Amino acid sequence: MTNPSTSDKLPTPPPAAAGAPGASGRVRPLAGKTILMSGGSRGIGLAIALRAARDGANVALLAKTDTPHPKLEGTVHSAAEQIRAAGGQALPIVGDVRNDDDVTEAVLKTQGEFGGIDIVVNNASVIDLSRSLDLDAKKYDLMQDVNVRGTFMLSRAAVPILKDAANPHILSLSPPLNLAPKWLGAHTGYTLAKYGMTMTTLGLAAEFAADGIAANTLWPRTTIATAAVQFALGGDRMMKASRTPEIYADAAYEVFTKPAREYTGQTLIVEDVLAAAGVTDFSGYAAVQGTPDDQLFPDIFLD
Repeated sequence: MTNPSTSDKLPTPPPAAAGAPGASGRVRPLAGKTILMSGGSRGIGLAIALRAARDGANVALLAKTDTPHPKLEGTVHSAAEQIRAAGGQALPIVGDVRNDDDVTEAVLKTQGEFGGIDIVVNNASVIDLSRSLDLDAKKYDLMQDVNVRGTFMLSRAAVPILKDAANPHILSLSPPLNLAPKWLGAHTGYTLAKYGMTMTTLGLAAEFAADGIAANTLWPRTTIATAAVQFALGGDRMMKASRTPEIYADAAYEVFTKPAREYTGQTLIVEDVLAAAGVTDFSGYAAVQGTPDDQLFPDIFLD
């Protein structure tokens, strides 16, 4: 892989058996594989789902967005339509990752529809960068419930099925554990929630290593152009200084295709994963083409 985005631009053939080549002869490692993702109606989660769908993967989405949001595009149903159009199979599941019954139902429905689960993506996340004295208690609880508890409960519920998969992966979209005071003190409530996702994932990696289940986290070196960035971090200026969700999706794809028993327990950085896969030019991922790397906005938690 030498060019930005492993996502090919050619029409995609119908889904094939796992690991089978497509009509073009290119091997599609995720063909027939099943992904269960929290969230995914839009943004990074949807980009990851679409990247897998181009291989012919099955994608189940557990998300609350049954009806359109007044300010945000996309529902779990429109996401499913895009996944099918990209060449995958889709199972939209309306539910809340905070609800244990919804989580159990999502796992059972995914197994029933596709015969198993190969990958779990903990994508659902709530962001609030308020300082501690300004953070509403309910928002603190929401971030803990969705980010930390949701990651634990969805992953745990899927583990018995993941054990039967040929190359099982858990991937959480959370940062490395940077204990620098600048990040610990910048937005303590949010930091705790995101670090909680990472600690949960690293714990699962250690606990289920003998079962061959990989568990890793993945985080970008720059901000990603999503609605969350636009509304929570800085509007259009921040969007222009960000990379597209496709860079995250291409890195996640690389993680999914790694041998699970050998590639686990890591806090991975998007750009490092792609560099290891041969990508040397990230300019194609700029949200606004022509934006130099030194004008992109660095993400939190890394420096």
